[in-house]
Amino acid sequence: MTKVVAVTGNEAVANAFRQIEPDVCAAYPITPQTELMQRFASFVSDGKVKTELILVESEHSALSACVGAAAAGGRVATATSSQGLALMWEILFITSGMRLPVVMAVVNRALSAPINIHCDHSDAMGARDSGWIQLWSENAQEAYDNAIQAFRIAEHMDIRLPVMVCYDGFIISHSIERIEYLDDDIVKNFVGEYKPLYPLLDIENPKSYGPLILTDLYMEVRRAHAEVYKKVPQVVLKVAEEFEKISGRKYGLFETYRLEDAEIGLVVLNSAAGTAKDVVDEYRDKGIKVGLIKPRLFRPFPYGEIGDALKHLKAVCVLDRADAFGGSFGPLYLDIATSLYPYSIKPALINRIYGLGGRDFMPEHVAYVIEELKKIVETGKVESFKEYIGVRE
Repeated sequence: MTKVVAVTGNEAVANAFRQIEPDVCAAYPITPQTELMQRFASFVSDGKVKTELILVESEHSALSACVGAAAAGGRVATATSSQGLALMWEILFITSGMRLPVVMAVVNRALSAPINIHCDHSDAMGARDSGWIQLWSENAQEAYDNAIQAFRIAEHMDIRLPVMVCYDGFIISHSIERIEYLDDDIVKNFVGEYKPLYPLLDIENPKSYGPLILTDLYMEVRRAHAEVYKKVPQVVLKVAEEFEKISGRKYGLFETYRLEDAEIGLVVLNSAAGTAKDVVDEYRDKGIKVGLIKPRLFRPFPYGEIGDALKHLKAVCVLDRADAFGGSFGPLYLDIATSLYPYSIKPALINRIYGLGGRDFMPEHVAYVIEELKKIVETGKVESFKEYIGVRE
């Protein structure tokens, strides 16, 4: 049922795309996403998939082509990073507003200026309110698994919304890891045959996409879009439950690590969670009750479930790999703070910005934060709510 391989994260996601075999894939190269589409392009040229691969002149055109193909009635995928995602910004809203189930791998990379090709989360965070579902991945295995599940989630008839599968540039995209591939037939059966909804190419039943809606109905359309979003977590959990049956790998809205009896906790996305888990184990060996939570479904954010998972702690540090200029705190921190707001008794909450532009996130940074949380619990005082860690003074 499975094949153990040593591959990069980009190769793993390209292989997931091969197994799913979308009808159309529009692509434009940008580091560190380029390898993904190069590998998928080789599958096309070698006749291993029948996907129509459209090579375009920009990322704006890539997602525009995806919109056209999805509206026509096809299963559609693409990928991008950083400035490419920023250039797509206009079309992100069009894709979600038209309820088109496009799947896009986002290989997280810092936004310019200055130019930086390495990892942080500012690209996907900048698109977090564009109406796309976002799944985040700690390693190549999760990126592969999330890519497969993303098609089922996006194409669910109760949702029909686009999905971003986020994983860290270079740290995951270009690092070779041991992962398990599912058999091609198992993946194809899991994803199933694509069922178009209101396709433009159904000429017997004409319809319109992208009509002008003015003040009489625009709010109602937006409210309807928001109501659809409420259904996403249940679908994500249902798809994960079915995926566990074919893979043995369990997924939820988030992952907790040694959190149930913890007194202090960390919240962190993607690859940094792996580093943090090792340090959590070291502190547990010293008798320090520390745990971790790693969000997987970031949009829509599962406020109630995450708040409930964190409410018993005494102090929490939210680690953000993106800043929010003028917003006082990082974007992940703001969502965690919102999830805890309804509780009269809740943990002290601090924010630490790390790893911008690919700066290494080291075990000593995790230890530094844990020591901070210990001090907060001991003294009852928070000396600094937001700081940058690992930055040169």
